[in-house]
Amino acid sequence: MKVNGKDYKSVWVEDKRIKFIDQRKLPWHFEIFTACCLDDVAFAIREMVVRGAPAIGVAAAYGVALAIESKTSLDNAINVLSSTRPTAHDLFYALDYMKKSILQGENHWVAAENYANNIIEKCRLIGENGKKLIKDGMRILTHCNAGALATIDYGTALAPLRMAHRDGVEFEVYVDETRPRNQGLLTAWELKQEGIKYNLIVDNAAGYFMEKGEIDLVIVGADRIARNGDVANKIGTYEKAVVARENNIPFYVAAPESTFDKKIKNGREIKIEERDKKEILSSIGKDDFVDYFNVRNPAFDITPAGYISGYITEYGIKKLV
Repeated sequence: MKVNGKDYKSVWVEDKRIKFIDQRKLPWHFEIFTACCLDDVAFAIREMVVRGAPAIGVAAAYGVALAIESKTSLDNAINVLSSTRPTAHDLFYALDYMKKSILQGENHWVAAENYANNIIEKCRLIGENGKKLIKDGMRILTHCNAGALATIDYGTALAPLRMAHRDGVEFEVYVDETRPRNQGLLTAWELKQEGIKYNLIVDNAAGYFMEKGEIDLVIVGADRIARNGDVANKIGTYEKAVVARENNIPFYVAAPESTFDKKIKNGREIKIEERDKKEILSSIGKDDFVDYFNVRNPAFDITPAGYISGYITEYGIKKLV
């Protein structure tokens, strides 16, 4: 990922400390958050210093390594980290990977670094496989941020866009702002860094552009995918899939195999995280009314597999239903 011309990962290790691009501050300020202990890593995941399923998984892997380095037990580290965010499957996939690797005698830092590098390679392959969907002149809608910030490097939904752009394909991206935390701003920031043409739009403008024939393709990421292909992704994804179907627009989900949860039969079994109402009230400048309004703030919704044209993975583009 390019930031002012310099290459960065969204999470990395430096002197046995974990460094994060602080996504709470973007796009207005580029700051680095340093985690020195297990609790710092848990805070970074819970409070969305780091966000995006693959990046959360890598943060958890590094968090386990940091905890082991400080003589914290493996089980305690896993218990602390597994309680941070309930929906994204990559978190639990990474913790299982680290537990198995360490119990088999692998060095904790080596195991974590291997996990991170594996995720980066998976995302690169998602880009290579998905770029064939993108043709000159296309208008592509994406929702939330599924770029390098969310995945360490390349991205999931943004990886095919990066690869196609680097191959010289000319296209335009429509970026949902994605309230209440406005992660679409992160997508717009990444596209700007890459020199990819984009338009930031409010969430409820997507249907307007679809009906006008100004959207040719939708690509989103995922936080958890059930065995039947139902997808948990950022709140508002389901609505985009329904409207895309109504307007005969292909709707693709880009995700590594680590996001597929084979233990979950369908989307109804996925636990949906509900977050603090302050996220909604502060986004409209009303912190002082936090006790005045009743608020529901689900962070994700479920898109049934029937609305999904295909899944872009490191192994190719596949259809589950």
